[in-house]
Amino acid sequence: MKHVYRQGTNRELPTLVLFHGTGGTEEDLLPLADRISPESSVLSLRGNVLENGMPRFFRRLAEGVFDEQDLIFRTKEIYDFINKAAADYGFDRNNLVAVGYSNGANIAGSLLFHYQNALKGAALHHPMVPLRGIELPDLSSVQVFIGAGSNDPLCTPEETEELQELLTAAGAGVDVKWENRGHQLTASEVNAAAEWFGKHYKG
Repeated sequence: MKHVYRQGTNRELPTLVLFHGTGGTEEDLLPLADRISPESSVLSLRGNVLENGMPRFFRRLAEGVFDEQDLIFRTKEIYDFINKAAADYGFDRNNLVAVGYSNGANIAGSLLFHYQNALKGAALHHPMVPLRGIELPDLSSVQVFIGAGSNDPLCTPEETEELQELLTAAGAGVDVKWENRGHQLTASEVNAAAEWFGKHYKG
């Protein structure tokens, strides 16, 4: 997978794994990583799927309708890639926090839904429920931040609340930051993610 790896100055902190939104690249969320944890190492991925020339992490059949088989396949592809990257770059595979926006938040959420030890935590900005009707792994050691807009036309408040309930039922600690906005990523939402990260991962 196309990606960027940037070695951090504090090897004790979690490595941030970045997942862009539709049409983004591996460069998009690097400024976000600098806001959330500037000392962390960063692994930023580019999605392997193209939709009208725009990179994504998995296919969709229509707006808000996921290609579930492709989602499962791509989730495993990314899980395997992260394992290989940890070996190649020497970061701690068991100390990873995902940061994703929109489509990237959905694939990060899918990692949590499918693999017990995929991530130590995740900051999900405007995610949807990645897959319904499956039993989630034990997420009792995982912390999740969800950034949500009360007027988000793509990720409705009901969608956010359902995702929160599913993650909480699996044992995850979930913090939701609501804003009276739409699907866009705001500075205050990023600041809230940085505060969440500091609370849980900086002692």
